[in-house]
Amino acid sequence: MKTNKKVLGIELGSTRIKAVLIDQNGKVLASGGFDWENKFIDGHWTYSMEQVFTGIKVAYAKLIENYGEIVTKLDAIGVSAMMHGYLPFNSDGELLANFRTWRDTTTLEASEILTNALKFNMPQRWSATHYYQSILNGESHVKDVDFLTTLSGYVHYKLTGNKVLGIDDASGMFPVKDGDYDKEKISEYNRLLLEKGIDKDLYKLLPKVLKAGEFAGVLTEEGAKLLDPNGNLCSGIKLCPPEGDMGTGIIATNTVAPRSANVSAGTSANLTVVLDKSLSNYYKEIDVIATPDGYPCALVHTNNCTTEINEWVNLFGEVLSLYGINPDKADLFSKLFNLSLDSSENVGGLTAYNYLAGETLAKTDKGAPLIIRNPEYKMSLADFMQAQIYSAIATIELGMDILQNEGVKIDKVLAHGGYYKTPKIGQKATSALLKAPVTVMQTAGEGGAWGMAILALYSTIEGKSLSEFTDEIFLNEPKTIVTAEEKDVKTFNNFIKNYKKLLEVEKNASRLI
Repeated sequence: MKTNKKVLGIELGSTRIKAVLIDQNGKVLASGGFDWENKFIDGHWTYSMEQVFTGIKVAYAKLIENYGEIVTKLDAIGVSAMMHGYLPFNSDGELLANFRTWRDTTTLEASEILTNALKFNMPQRWSATHYYQSILNGESHVKDVDFLTTLSGYVHYKLTGNKVLGIDDASGMFPVKDGDYDKEKISEYNRLLLEKGIDKDLYKLLPKVLKAGEFAGVLTEEGAKLLDPNGNLCSGIKLCPPEGDMGTGIIATNTVAPRSANVSAGTSANLTVVLDKSLSNYYKEIDVIATPDGYPCALVHTNNCTTEINEWVNLFGEVLSLYGINPDKADLFSKLFNLSLDSSENVGGLTAYNYLAGETLAKTDKGAPLIIRNPEYKMSLADFMQAQIYSAIATIELGMDILQNEGVKIDKVLAHGGYYKTPKIGQKATSALLKAPVTVMQTAGEGGAWGMAILALYSTIEGKSLSEFTDEIFLNEPKTIVTAEEKDVKTFNNFIKNYKKLLEVEKNASRLI
């Protein structure tokens, strides 16, 4: 094997665009990033397309600065981004509507119609659901739609000129089957389009589906300049299929094989379980997507996770500033997270909902962050932090109830994301929820950009399955494993019991806000 490979992975995450350079062993050589945030504009959660390309330029430039050498050639490049959402283009490549992200909950009508017609859960955030809702809304742009893609597919297209998508990301646009979009469901969808006067074939509007390792194009001269305006990076570099953040999470945690699961917890929280058999039914609460090599997965997706914790930590920082104290933010997070270890068994009678945006699992269309306190209990900061830590991932429990009834088995759970930065605290909460040991690998901090770089590296080799390849990459990876103790499970169960019982209060709040 070549011993001096350089492979680039880029991921456009919900709060950060990150670029990672790795070698042939998956070791990180350098990284760079660019912070950004979604905005609520004209009733939709969105990001600026101008910031997309500013962000990847800045992230790549910082990577090169940290690497300390000019890079002219790479062995492969991979692009990943937040899955789902709506990016419609006309035949001239012009964007017809502002990007609508996975966080949008404005497509309930289309979701229900499509789910009933296709006999398959079509979540509100999926691209085909957004497109059909735009038709139901009578939006003027729909007559001009010539191409639909995701954020990773769009960036890949600008870098290569190829309209393709990795099967994981594609499975968040429309259902997949046997390595491609499900033809029977495409036919039914087209019938619904005709009923609305739209004589178009959805299959022709969607990107071509590719599996991990397949050729997805090369970097054009224009694409090279988008990454490196200085002109040092050469064109002609191979790109692997662009993927979604669920797929890169699967790779970054080495949960490719059936009966393995990963939890990604940052701005949103997601549980992905690779299935060893199909579900017996379809459920509005469960997405069925695919691994980058095409195996079916059950996905429990939440729209909210750590944002509400961030807000409270910022508030506590403001309180300290009144006394002239300006604590290091990371240290403040760590101290508050660790304080949760002193919480009481009933979490002080606190129930917290972190719904900045609506939650499909909880059947809420709008966000309404809420704390409910049983007046019989005395509140403490330790209980308050434990309630917030549980709240960040509690919505996953609503989906786990369904998977357990389906008899879904999980042999191993790996976790990654900002929620796990403070050692063991997030792991313990997740273990209490899933009733299984939770592993965090040292590479988990690199996140999706690293996972995407690993997929790009896989495209440079031959003769190995994806799981064989990732097992080699992770063979000696340092890791920590945490199993919740009986008292931790009991504390979480007390919290989640009240969480479910009082959910109707949260629903009413979201209707009134």
